Formats: sequence, structure tokens, C-alpha cells
Amino acid sequence: MPEFCSCGAQLPPDSLFCNKCGKPQRDVIAPEPEPEEVAELVPPPAAPVIAAAPPPPPLNFHNLVALRIAFVVAPVAFLLSWIPALNLVLWIAAGFLAVFFHRRRTGDLLNVRAGVRLGWITGVLMFAITTVIFTLTIVPVAVKGGIATLFRQQLKNPSDPNVQEALRMLETAPGLVTILLVMLFMLFIFITLLSMAGGALGAKFVSRDQ
Repeated sequence: MPEFCSCGAQLPPDSLFCNKCGKPQRDVIAPEPEPEEVAELVPPPAAPVIAAAPPPPPLNFHNLVALRIAFVVAPVAFLLSWIPALNLVLWIAAGFLAVFFHRRRTGDLLNVRAGVRLGWITGVLMFAITTVIFTLTIVPVAVKGGIATLFRQQLKNPSDPNVQEALRMLETAPGLVTILLVMLFMLFIFITLLSMAGGALGAKFVSRDQ
């Protein structure tokens, strides 16, 4: 290392620059920059996948739970409906109880539309039972010609021309079949509609209870 700078100034020992003109006296090796540390990105743990609960099966005749409940409620309501003045109330109660027991059995909260469907299923089963019993009790009487006699005993004014016309229809096979079919059709309308109303009431009651 020279003791004097080119400007003539005396350099102190081991000096890197001239203290007068600032000229560097030897090459300065810049230190190599240290590589920057790259922070390793750790992905956050994935949230556990919660499987969505499957929707409840539709309320129709393929729903075994609904059918079991209807098969329990319908026969009981049918047997009790033979009590005078209770049949209409019991047809409503059948739909109501079917919804109530379905809630207890499955835990599913039914809306009014589902309650009407369950009441419909219960009503159809009650009508089927009614049709079987009605056929077994009425057909033997009809074969013996006792339907017209039975109606004459129940009617207050059998001499009315319209009543006489109906009685004459009962004495013929086509007229008898027609009247019996009309009676069954009216039973179907009353039983199913009242059971559907009971199912709607049951759904409203259960949802209010919750």
C-alpha cells in the first residue's frame, strides 16, 4: 500500500481513502448480499367437511314410515267412527294424529303442505277399510233385496214421488249399483278432505309447539 496519495498527501497506515482528496487507495470488495429468507407459506388447515343432512323422503305411498303410521291410525279411527256423531271428528283426528306421531317417530317438522299429504294417505287408507267393510255388510243385504226395505224404514215420507223413484231404482241392479257407487264416492270425499284438514291442523300445532 503506498504511503502517499497522488495528490501528495501522506496516507495513514491501512487507510482505504485519501484523507485529503478522498481517492480510494485500494479496491474495496463489497460483501456479497446475503440471500433473502423467503418465508414458507404454510396453508391453513382445511376446514372439516360437514356432510349435509339428507332431505326427508317425500310423503307418498312409497314412504314406509308414513304408511306404518297411517296403518296404525286409520283402523283405530275407522273402528271408533261407528260411534254416532263422532265419525266426522274422528276423521279429522286421524289426520292430526298421523302428523303428531310422524313428528315423534322421525323428528321431522312437517309444514302444512306435508301435513295435508300425510292426512291424505291416512284418509285413503280409512276409505279403503270402509269400502271393504261396507261391501261385506251391504252386498249380502242387497242380494236379498233388503236395501229398499231398509231405506223405506229410514225415510220419513216414503210416499213422496222422488222417494218412490229412488226406491224403484234400488230394486233394480243398475240402480242399486249406481246408488252404492255414489255413496262410496261421497264417503271418499268426506273422509279424505277431513283427514287432510286434520293433517294441516296437526302440522300447524306441531310447528307452534316448536
